[in-house]
Amino acid sequence: MMRSPTAVLTLMILLAAATTAGAHAFLQRAEPRVGSTVRTPPAQVRLWFSERLEPAFSSVRVVNETGERVDKEDNKVTPSAPKQLSVSLPPLPAGIYRVFWRVLSVDTHVTEGDFTFRVAP
Repeated sequence: MMRSPTAVLTLMILLAAATTAGAHAFLQRAEPRVGSTVRTPPAQVRLWFSERLEPAFSSVRVVNETGERVDKEDNKVTPSAPKQLSVSLPPLPAGIYRVFWRVLSVDTHVTEGDFTFRVAP
């Protein structure tokens, strides 16, 4: 069965639109790693996502075991790496820390999640 070039092009455009319409910014990796134990307290938490982020609507916060916020509240999307979100940390004592993130990707989808890491004594 022969297809016209216009029909083939239209089908390709529709397929491309369908694959990008469902895109969300999923967490690909983190430093410190999800569930890890570190001996040296990190100076920051860095998160990498699968999609570019909207800086004004993307955030990360770090809390200690009692739920007290411990980051420096300076979270930012890195201008030269628009899929990376980070926040600075003061020197952390030994303990378990939870990282909460909420991001808006440039395709307007919101995703959120959390994970823990541990600073060893």
